[in-house]
Amino acid sequence: MSMSFASPEDVKTRLAKAGYLASDAVATTVYLAAVLGKPLLVEGPAGVGKTELSRAVAEACDAELIRLQCYEGVDEARALYEWNHAKQLLRITAGRDEAWDDARTDIFSEEFLLPRPLLKAIRNDGPTVLLIDETDKADVEIEGLLLELLGDFQITIPELGTVQATQRPFVVLTSNATRELSEALRRRCLFLHLDFPDADLETDIVRLQVPDLDKTLAESIVRVVNALRAMPLRKAPSVSETIDWARTLMALGTDILDDDVVADSLGVILKHRDDMDKATAKLDLDSVLKPGG
Repeated sequence: MSMSFASPEDVKTRLAKAGYLASDAVATTVYLAAVLGKPLLVEGPAGVGKTELSRAVAEACDAELIRLQCYEGVDEARALYEWNHAKQLLRITAGRDEAWDDARTDIFSEEFLLPRPLLKAIRNDGPTVLLIDETDKADVEIEGLLLELLGDFQITIPELGTVQATQRPFVVLTSNATRELSEALRRRCLFLHLDFPDADLETDIVRLQVPDLDKTLAESIVRVVNALRAMPLRKAPSVSETIDWARTLMALGTDILDDDVVADSLGVILKHRDDMDKATAKLDLDSVLKPGG
């Protein structure tokens, strides 16, 4: 299966089969990124499905998912490639009577190259989804490494020359917007902002992931989670945590939500003590769950 889609509706259908329920906006943007061959920058709060979207696209297209996890201090050696210095040293030692020019030609060859995610992605022969995850956590300098890749789909290795992409991967960059990405990087991408899904879509997502869950209980879970997200918490519950809570309640044999059940399982969806104290003090379960509430 190729890295292409027939239409936005085809995107929705195939992503749903991969376990990802996409909105019209998500499906349309993914379709355009595939058709235009443009990288897709997905921005939004943590836990709204940015990384999961990449996984679902890869599964929908029977493609390999290659992931570069960004963090403060990630550098060229971790992102692009590095040389196997130990093996190079052994080679130099073994050929100590050899002229340096001959040894240099040998040690800077494919045999001694260790490809990292970006290089692996553009050299991959099959369908590929390249996920550059949490781009905003990397230092600004890493963006310079990405510009050549995202603009021309090539990487320059001084010792070997320019490596052109065998075929263009479907590139997804994610960002939690903890810092502003450069305009040069943004220009090379299509942009998609993901926020928490509306209640109906999140209920459908929960029931897709927890198929034995009663619909009424699923709706109640989503209502409570949305009420918590409306509070000024240090960390709002993510969609994955909503799903975890649903699975927890299933494991507990819970049929309906009440104050005791919520209090006993609140640590599944809230991960800070002050958030739990705030929720315990302010959450009015009767008001949240009443019809029209």
